[in-house]
Amino acid sequence: MTPLAPRPVRASHVALTELMIPSYANFGGKVHGGVLLRLMDQIAYASAARHAGTYCVTVSVDGAFFRAPVEVGELVTLRASVNWVGRTSLVVGIRVDSENVTSGEVKHTNTSFFTMVAKNEKGEPQAVPPLLLETRDEVRRYLEALTRRDIKARYEHALDDANSALAVHTDLDRLVGQRCVLGSDVQRELGVSA
Repeated sequence: MTPLAPRPVRASHVALTELMIPSYANFGGKVHGGVLLRLMDQIAYASAARHAGTYCVTVSVDGAFFRAPVEVGELVTLRASVNWVGRTSLVVGIRVDSENVTSGEVKHTNTSFFTMVAKNEKGEPQAVPPLLLETRDEVRRYLEALTRRDIKARYEHALDDANSALAVHTDLDRLVGQRCVLGSDVQRELGVSA
């Protein structure tokens, strides 16, 4: 098998601007987070597919924290590029900004990282080209992706260990001071008094 030629980060750059219309509003009158997540998923696909040269699917999303609300009538601009690649997977970094065209105010509303996997025609994982890093920022983003990957693996391992060690009968004291109440059926089942 011939090794794949590296592709530069710039080849995966994608930008998308969309007007936030009234049908995108949630009950609070702001743009629904799901609308923004849909747009982020679309741009992540476009960026990953450009790099991989094939169909890609979303595996996970990191950093979907909404820093500021997006208002109906604002323009939302998403910018994406591949930050890291593995053998078949890619991490796409996405920056989301909203712009009030009347006032000129621009708000950074979100930065997220989508992990994508490249697929061949049979739906099997497909190898992706290495990433050619040409700037200091690209090297920094690649290193940050490695750091997030390491921290995420440690977190998932620690969470699995903690959940495996969880014993409802002996950990009930952790509920003291929490905003929950045990129903009568579960009190009987666990042998606790009201």
